[in-house]
Amino acid sequence: MENVNKTNLPPAPAPDTIRVIPLGGIGDIGRNMTVFEYNGRILIVDCGVLFPSEHQPGVDLILPDFEYLRDRLDDIDAIVLTHGHEDHIGAVPYLLRLRPDIPLVGSEFTIALTEAKLAEHRIKPYSLVVAEGDVEQLGEFECEFIAVNHSIPDALAVFMRSKAGNILITGDFKMDQLPLDGRITDLRAFARAGEIGVDLFMVDSTNAEVPGFVHSEEEIGPVLENIFGRAQGQIVVASFASHVHRVQQVLETARKFGRKVCFVGRSMVRNMGIAADLGLLDIPENTLVDLKDIDSVAENRRVFMSTGSQGEPMAVLARIASGTHRRISVGPRDTVIFASSLIPGNENSVFRLINGLTKLGAKVVHQGNERVHVSGHSAQGELLYAYNIVEPLNVMPIHGEPRHLVANGSLAVKTGVPAENVMLCEDGTVVDLHDGVARIVGEIPCGYVFVDGSSVGEIGETELTDRRTLGQEGFIAVFAVVDAQRRTILAGPHIQARAMAEDDSVFDEILPEVKKALKGALENENADAYQMQQAMRRVLGRWAARTLRRAPMIIPTVIES
Repeated sequence: MENVNKTNLPPAPAPDTIRVIPLGGIGDIGRNMTVFEYNGRILIVDCGVLFPSEHQPGVDLILPDFEYLRDRLDDIDAIVLTHGHEDHIGAVPYLLRLRPDIPLVGSEFTIALTEAKLAEHRIKPYSLVVAEGDVEQLGEFECEFIAVNHSIPDALAVFMRSKAGNILITGDFKMDQLPLDGRITDLRAFARAGEIGVDLFMVDSTNAEVPGFVHSEEEIGPVLENIFGRAQGQIVVASFASHVHRVQQVLETARKFGRKVCFVGRSMVRNMGIAADLGLLDIPENTLVDLKDIDSVAENRRVFMSTGSQGEPMAVLARIASGTHRRISVGPRDTVIFASSLIPGNENSVFRLINGLTKLGAKVVHQGNERVHVSGHSAQGELLYAYNIVEPLNVMPIHGEPRHLVANGSLAVKTGVPAENVMLCEDGTVVDLHDGVARIVGEIPCGYVFVDGSSVGEIGETELTDRRTLGQEGFIAVFAVVDAQRRTILAGPHIQARAMAEDDSVFDEILPEVKKALKGALENENADAYQMQQAMRRVLGRWAARTLRRAPMIIPTVIES
């Protein structure tokens, strides 16, 4: 398998060459975005976000790096969206800020979710709704859209054809043979693509380490019925706000047990409203109740369908667990169901949430103790079928962490794809496809872009390191006032600490040494305020490391009078 060459930027593409550049989704679960270039024109597939980990304090979202596109915005013919999950559509508003008239192409539900998101950013897009079987000419590429099954309605794979070669992108997919909506992955279309010839197969890697086949969604229904039948009080079901199939199962189970369902969480209310309007969600009569009317429903007849299954601190479930939700609380008679998979990186947040709910006395049901969720991504058995059906010349695993990409590439090799034809890439890797041969030709700079409040891309690793230091090691401020002319200390040094286990009195032993260091700096007539500050910082830093076994952030201040 060919690995990324980090030595240089790629040369200009040769004639009749398709250039493929992932700007996200290669190495992470999220931030999916791939650029396809041919004859100077660009087509983008997906534009999603990655949610921050605990090591990125204060960050709201992480975007793909648009820098490569910033000077080429007019070359973009369209953005194709494979489905409506946040890790595939969440960054669209930020790209459209740079050029609002880039056309969006996707299925009806995907476009509806994206347009609702864009409305919050006051952007009205140019949209083209497509369905499985449709063929559209998008710039230099003829794109055929293929139905795939996933944990959201209306997901599509994309078969991109051009004079330079053909590329099949699965998007996120699985092969549930008994899906709740009857919409299976169209393997016949995959086979037709294989007969035409797939020069590059870009394949979802999320479950490439999981043996066998993913269970069917229909297996969840009896499990929910069993849980609902045992429940004595309120039931809270936490799921992704786009998982229409799971919500449908909850609605039907609630109706069977005479319970009322209340959607809570802004995105849950919005998305289920869109799904119902499009006929993708069937809400049984007299089953839905608004949160403002929930007090009229007995506790043992309530079901809350909420967001927050990934431990997001401001989501509904986290506020219920912390006792800060204004209308919903749980106790010993209540049941909380985590009806979603655990996204890598969220483990600690989710387990803290489960522990918090357990402390409140609630019975917590999750994937670890009941089958309340099945994955939306193909496991090894399904991926092997896909490779054998398509018979691609080259393979590029996408949508996964490095271990997932490697596992997926190994599966491709087992089905007969030559190892040298499997492209194991990173974000920013440049792959050129020419005359049926794919090869890595270099890489472009491609990093994380952090959304922090209203700022986009204004904080980087330096600021995050400072935040981690503040959170883990604490903060020490030392300040003094000096007479710059007489070279004497007028006040201080004074020391104050924050987020330190020790009382400020612990600094009494080092204060004379800090003062001595400041005097020493003052004796140098050429010393400025910065040099005086650094003298105090060095003494404090060495002492904190030796005595406290800490490396706090130290901010020295010297005021010259």
